[in-house]
Amino acid sequence: MKVTLRQFGIVLLAIAGVALIVPPVQAQKFDKLQQPGTLPPGVRPRQLEGVGVEEKLGNPIDLSLQFIGENGYPVALSEFFHKGHPVILNLVYFTCPMLCTLVLNGETEAMRAIPWTPGKEYEIVTISIDPQDNFDTARKKKAEYLASYDRPAAGWHFLVDKDGDAKKLAEMVGFHYRYDERIQQFAHPAAIMILTPEGRMARYLYGVRYSPRDIRFALAEASEGRTTMAVEKILLFCYHYDPTVGSYTLFAMNLMRAGGVVAVLLLASYILWMLKMEKQRAARIKEGLA
Repeated sequence: MKVTLRQFGIVLLAIAGVALIVPPVQAQKFDKLQQPGTLPPGVRPRQLEGVGVEEKLGNPIDLSLQFIGENGYPVALSEFFHKGHPVILNLVYFTCPMLCTLVLNGETEAMRAIPWTPGKEYEIVTISIDPQDNFDTARKKKAEYLASYDRPAAGWHFLVDKDGDAKKLAEMVGFHYRYDERIQQFAHPAAIMILTPEGRMARYLYGVRYSPRDIRFALAEASEGRTTMAVEKILLFCYHYDPTVGSYTLFAMNLMRAGGVVAVLLLASYILWMLKMEKQRAARIKEGLA
């Protein structure tokens, strides 16, 4: 049986539409029982209440806060604010299944693209918000990212919590997160922060990919004590609320779903273009026969 391009396109669009619209059988059952996804627009589900970033430009942090370094010894934040170096601050946790890794990967990629080196022109302080992380976990994470960075970086420090100071620091810089006991993971935003050499908040950069140009300018401005409000603030959370299962799914799962929607739109555009070309070709043939 001969299938025309039009018929083929309709079949493809139908399949794609069903894949996007119809949830799995298990999710349908859950939806009937608990009716998730009924929150008003703009209202966050309970799991993300209070999670986000509150910019506190110009505010100082307490440099006397204590953490445990990757060598197992206590260290104060003041150890990393010196010699006129601005500081990049990461608040992550080392067992995070997705978003923290994406943040650190994006930061490392941007660092490789700028000529400055941690320890020479600036410092990086990566602190775990998870009290369960220990200095051995920090040491392994540091080794992993220094290998990825692929050049010496004496100024990149990996720390873990001591006496709840990670939470205190997070509140000072406006990085709000919460722990979900049910799934035993942290719900948190994706952002890195730039501080002046004196320990004042200078700039926030959001997402999981960072422009090398933005990072270099932010560091240069911070080194001079200047602050800059974020122009683009696309806030990503470690979990997104998924109404089909009534809970938060990993960021990557929603990212893949968005990619599927884009793919369908591109496919539809291609099919419409092909149909237009076919119609024009048929019109030219008809004119030739007339």
